[in-house]
Amino acid sequence: MERSKKSPEKPVGRARQAGQERAAGRPADGAADRPPTIRSVAERAGVSKSLVSLVLRGSPQVSDAKRAAVLDAIRELDYRPNAAARSLVARRTHTVGVLLNDMRNPWFVDLLDGLNSVLHEHGLRMLMADGRLSRRTGEDFARAFAELRVDGLVAVGTLPDTGALEEVAGRLPTVVAGTHDPKLPRVDTVANDDEQGARLATEHLISLGHRRIAHIMGQGSVGVLRRRGYEAAMREHGLEGGIVMAPSDATEEGGYRAAVRLLGGTGSGERPTAVFAYNDIAAVGVLSAAQELGLDVPRDLSLVGCDNTYLARIRHLWLTTVDNASHEVGRRAARCLLERMAHPSRPAERQLVEPALEIRGTATSPH
Repeated sequence: MERSKKSPEKPVGRARQAGQERAAGRPADGAADRPPTIRSVAERAGVSKSLVSLVLRGSPQVSDAKRAAVLDAIRELDYRPNAAARSLVARRTHTVGVLLNDMRNPWFVDLLDGLNSVLHEHGLRMLMADGRLSRRTGEDFARAFAELRVDGLVAVGTLPDTGALEEVAGRLPTVVAGTHDPKLPRVDTVANDDEQGARLATEHLISLGHRRIAHIMGQGSVGVLRRRGYEAAMREHGLEGGIVMAPSDATEEGGYRAAVRLLGGTGSGERPTAVFAYNDIAAVGVLSAAQELGLDVPRDLSLVGCDNTYLARIRHLWLTTVDNASHEVGRRAARCLLERMAHPSRPAERQLVEPALEIRGTATSPH
């Protein structure tokens, strides 16, 4: 008995086979490991690549039926647009570089929260770098942001080297937030009215009856302005003889060391009955020093901080402090950057946010 002969199957061409598999919704050989592309989406939806691009950009020129087909294909294929490729085409990366003076300072955290809330609303993401690390390593993060093609730059806090920032600001929309320097052409500045904030703190202590009020100083332009506000308030109330200051690096340890010097005697043999600290972190150091010296706050020593960070709101500290509206500074800085991106050549703008005093439990009348 003769066996029936089967004629051999003709091989299907690779292109034809791949087309058939794509039409059936299956990946072609070797495509399973490759991410879907805009071409894959177009083929699945039965439209052109340019129409898919219009849908991705949210263009109103696409019919509802075709938009729905493209969106269905995107979901089915789990397509993720290539951000790098899109940025090359659009000449935008939808990112903003944020160069932060010191990530350890909690006041900056609130500022960043305000900054990010506005940037996020406008489809922008933050890339952050720590200026303190830049000082230690010598790496120039301002130029690095420019190389990453960010759409704009926000410098937060006092930066020691402004040369690179000035250079980058000539190429990128740039805003300085939380400090008053540097003053550069077409660079907006959003900061607190630090001089007025220091006046509020000092005048509050004077109104309580204090006459020997010491100030723990900070650094940079913010430190200069807070010192100026303190001195002006003391002089206006005829208390020049009670002006006592000690330098600090605005850290808890710096506040502690400055307080130990101040509370050990001022030269006239009389210790201060009140202290206005450069910031809340330094004020925490003052509390530690007072405790070690056997002084009760506020019975033996009144204390006012500055910045109204989360530290001031901790219940067992409950620090009277100046609220510098950090969240609002961040929001305004973001809005300035958006304006600067839209109008790069407009004149530089300087905004000061009004401070307010938060009265809690560390200041009272002298006993």
